[in-house]
Amino acid sequence: MLKRLSLACVFLVASCGIPAQDEPHEVTLPRDGQNTATAGPAPGGEVAEVLCLVRDGRLVQTVRRVSSVPTPQKQLDDLTAGPTTAERGLGLTTALAGMSLSARDSGDGVTVEVTEAEDAGSARSDEVLAYAQIVCTLTARADVASVSFTQGGEPLQVPRADGSLTDRPLRGWDYSSLIAPA
Repeated sequence: MLKRLSLACVFLVASCGIPAQDEPHEVTLPRDGQNTATAGPAPGGEVAEVLCLVRDGRLVQTVRRVSSVPTPQKQLDDLTAGPTTAERGLGLTTALAGMSLSARDSGDGVTVEVTEAEDAGSARSDEVLAYAQIVCTLTARADVASVSFTQGGEPLQVPRADGSLTDRPLRGWDYSSLIAPA
């Protein structure tokens, strides 16, 4: 009897309701102080830097291995620098040509000051993709919940994926229809 009871306990504990998986899967962590990355050297050497680039008019997440946790400004700098040679070989581009971006912390979000080069026209055909790249890159961070934009220190209205304009904080889901399937 004791043997059967022990065996039943083993099966009960082993069947906790979570199926076994052969592949890792994405886990969404709550945004709190326990999972907030701080800039600086990475323990163990390398960290992943997520950037959203463009292929065929859609956003594509790419991951670069970097030696330290990047600040939001460093990620914006890497984003505006555009794809690496290897990424260009995969057909990735950027819609951020001619834009200068500076980031500042605003609570659980980031405010991005946008300055366009003088020769950049005000009517950009890829404007939605440009703002989508910025928002999706920064909100991929555990410490950034939303992104707001300013120009000349004043709130800037930017397009969402549906074409509507807003000066309110944006999140990745505002551009979900532009994200290429994995």
